[in-house]
Amino acid sequence: MAPFLPDDLAATLRAAPRTWLVTGAAGFIGSHLVEGLLYAGQTVRGLDNLSTGRMENVEAVRDVAPERYTFAEADLRSLDACRDACAGVDVVLHQAALGSVPRSVADPLATHTNNVDGTLNVLVAARDAGVSRVVFASSSSVYGDHPALPKVEANVGTPLSPYAVSKRTGELYARTFWDHYGLSTVGLRYFNVFGARQDPDGPYAAVLPKWIATLVAGEAPTVYGDGETSRDFCYVANVVQANLRAALAGPEVSGRVFNVAVGDRTTLRELYAAVAEGLVAAGVIDSVPALKTADFRPGDIRHSLADTSAARAAFGYSPTHRVADGLREALAWYVASLARPAAVG
Repeated sequence: MAPFLPDDLAATLRAAPRTWLVTGAAGFIGSHLVEGLLYAGQTVRGLDNLSTGRMENVEAVRDVAPERYTFAEADLRSLDACRDACAGVDVVLHQAALGSVPRSVADPLATHTNNVDGTLNVLVAARDAGVSRVVFASSSSVYGDHPALPKVEANVGTPLSPYAVSKRTGELYARTFWDHYGLSTVGLRYFNVFGARQDPDGPYAAVLPKWIATLVAGEAPTVYGDGETSRDFCYVANVVQANLRAALAGPEVSGRVFNVAVGDRTTLRELYAAVAEGLVAAGVIDSVPALKTADFRPGDIRHSLADTSAARAAFGYSPTHRVADGLREALAWYVASLARPAAVG
């Protein structure tokens, strides 16, 4: 099934095919970007070191247009690898990162080398290769302890985790490359993205797939805190749209950052109820167990809600999927992925 792209966006892409580099192409968001670009007639180069990405995500999208998709396993911490990847590329969509606030608290050095050094290498390589624009993934975590809701791009607080520091540093480097070298950069601050191909395994899995995996296993999920923490959950189709619109926008977006979200706030208890009820309705589980609670995690933000008006005004971003829409589309994939046999070897 083709990924959802608004008709006007798909038509614009097909009218002027380009060559794109997607870093983190074996990851959750990166693989969706590759898929959307291939369906829209583009030539795509994928890059991933497979530290958190999966080859099965590469294979899931390769068949769309194998003649227009090449994939390389390489590490962005190597400047030479970044130079090779950027050669002959028109646009870079930089998604590769070592995610998770808790992981960054446990291992800040790994977060820095992957997210800061890797991003700087991408920017240097893109500048030297004459790339027209770099669109890069930032994060709502940069808002830190700033209390205002909704979150507006100009109002950032003190970062609450090494992960947040790494993403804010990437934004500052990108702005500097626009100011000093004329490399057009656009940052997108993602707010709690979810959807198909999101990894349910491991200690740093995102909340939605982790809960689904736990419920399917017949266990009660755990929530950190009282369950009233709220987030602006954003379905992956909205993120794909934002990246591609930002990539095609005029020069006025250069050097700027934009929120990518829906503009709705959902508490963790509300999300859990929707997920569990969806699994019951699908016949996957028989009843809904009560959430277990644990202490708040260091570095977590209490509430998050985005103002997306800047992205709407600058490049026409308009989310097509609200939380309920995204859950309906993603739930079947999550369940099917848990039923697939694990790869051998």
